Amino acid sequence: MVDDRKLAVLRAIVEDYVSTNEPVGSKALADRHNLGVSPATIRNDMAVLEEQGYIAQPHTSAGRVPTDKGYRLFVDRLSQVKPLSSAERKAIESFLAGAVDIDDVVMRTVRLLAQLTRQVAVVQYPMLTHSTVRHVELVPLSERRLMFVLITNTGRVEQRVVELPDVVDEQRVAHLRAILNASLDGCGLTSVPDKIADLPERLPTEDRPLAATILSVLLESLVDRHDEKIVFAGAANLAGADFTVGLRDVLEALEEQVVLMRLLGETSDLSALTVRIGSENPYTGLQGTSIVAAGYGSGDKQLARLGVLGPTRMDYPVTMGAVRAVARYVSQILAAS
Repeated sequence: MVDDRKLAVLRAIVEDYVSTNEPVGSKALADRHNLGVSPATIRNDMAVLEEQGYIAQPHTSAGRVPTDKGYRLFVDRLSQVKPLSSAERKAIESFLAGAVDIDDVVMRTVRLLAQLTRQVAVVQYPMLTHSTVRHVELVPLSERRLMFVLITNTGRVEQRVVELPDVVDEQRVAHLRAILNASLDGCGLTSVPDKIADLPERLPTEDRPLAATILSVLLESLVDRHDEKIVFAGAANLAGADFTVGLRDVLEALEEQVVLMRLLGETSDLSALTVRIGSENPYTGLQGTSIVAAGYGSGDKQLARLGVLGPTRMDYPVTMGAVRAVARYVSQILAAS
């Protein structure tokens, strides 16, 4: 266990190193921080922290820098994350509130997170397995064409133009629309195929070709899904970062959707903020980075996750505060939509 005094020294080293990107010496700590002890005591505490693996000496005669283990203790013992200013909160709210659909929400969120944290922002689309049907709309465009629209509770909207096998009047279209909504309202998307399996048999013979065409489009829209889709923004923010492994490795990892899915992590706790630091990441190319992630959703149900990736020399209190705040705002928008 690290006592409170050594923890205060470690905290000061992390804060100084993050802000200056220079190894930190005992004299600088004594000058900049009101630690209440002499430089000699600080040197002794630093020697113990180094022996225990929390800080390291990158060069002879240089100061000390935090290790992954040191950052982990710093994060675990944070008394609070840094809250956003009222101006930042208002800006987030108005920026996200302008979104017109789930694609817009995701794209606005990823840009916003990258700007707030000056890191790479990563946002996962709401998972299909957690979505339900809110409404099905069939809009006649001509005698043999209509627009099929599927709207989910997560704000996802799927649209398809459908070529019909026969000339169909609006009354038959309205009848099928009513049946579809009665059958599917509130139905989980993964349960839709079972729900509609016998639907054509319940219709008059003359309506079955129309129903079969519409249902095949409905099933297609479920297959063409965003489940594995992750978007990221702010890769340019990595240019000024100092990585123990190459920038190329980090950029290659960002292109791998499966890697990003695993990095964001899986937890059913919507309020949980997860932080993976350096060597805690299972991918060699990302062991010079840290990932801060949180879930977002509608009500108490988590739909997906979002987060940021940056160098281990990261301002953790600010980054954690921003990720948590943005996740909450996105959840509020989805709950209200």
